[in-house]
Amino acid sequence: MKYIILAFMFLGTAVFASEDIADQYPQSALYAKPVEFIPGVFSATGATAPPTYENSGHNNNLSFIITGEGVVVINGGGAYVLAKALHDEIKALTDEPVVLVINENGQGHAMLGNSYWAEQGVPIVAHVDAAHEFEEQGFRILEAMQRVNLEKAEGTFLQGPTETFEDAYITTLGEFQIEVRYIGPSHTVGDVIVWLPNQGLVIAGDIAFHERMLPIFPETSTADWLETWDSGFEPLNATYVIPGHGHPTNMDQVRRYTKGYLEYLRGQISDLLDNGGSLADAYYVDQTPYIHLDTFEELATKNAGRVFEEMEFE
Repeated sequence: MKYIILAFMFLGTAVFASEDIADQYPQSALYAKPVEFIPGVFSATGATAPPTYENSGHNNNLSFIITGEGVVVINGGGAYVLAKALHDEIKALTDEPVVLVINENGQGHAMLGNSYWAEQGVPIVAHVDAAHEFEEQGFRILEAMQRVNLEKAEGTFLQGPTETFEDAYITTLGEFQIEVRYIGPSHTVGDVIVWLPNQGLVIAGDIAFHERMLPIFPETSTADWLETWDSGFEPLNATYVIPGHGHPTNMDQVRRYTKGYLEYLRGQISDLLDNGGSLADAYYVDQTPYIHLDTFEELATKNAGRVFEEMEFE
């Protein structure tokens, strides 16, 4: 019964993280304590804010599945200290060993903690493009984390995945069929989802956002992201969604703040282009329907400029 109540709380009410709260779990390097969303599936929700010393770089969701035949961790974490802190939480809950780590993409918050998991001898899986991205950008990513985390960066070294795939990586442990799928281009290179068909739950990674504004990078194609959403993500018809950032939720919420935001911003830029507007004008398009989202101030104008540059030559 407690799981039904908890799921209802997540699915039926707005439970917001706050970028103004430095730490919700001060006895741990983790920003927040892992919570069991549905039986066997836990997530430690990161700060919906940029990485800071106070949040130890824990600004994404670190999830895990206790399968009965071993624990599967989704995201290596943004530093050695975060991966170790997550493992401490897992060991307090179960005697099952961690048997697999899945990196949702090639960003630092997904892969820098691989340094800890590799020391434990745990296999680490990622999409081939994410592995390549981390190999190319790893030193820059590590240095950026070290500048923020200072002494908390101790122990972190560059460790990519030990196994890669192109389309899907599928395994079954206990009652969990775990499908790691690449469904198409979206937020960044090599983004994948973790689909649990028996539970109707998708760990969406950075394909789906809802409590913080999504970031659009220079290499992001918002048109491709929308196509991936419609062709690969929406057809899952997931009951439960654990996004890359923010609390577990449902499809309605991530659809509103991911697909809805991308369509809205592209519509604003399309109108601007039709009226002969410039890149300088793009930074001032109206995004007030999304002003309540965390990281709005950091990302809104950048997103508008990047969508303008994308759409100018479509």
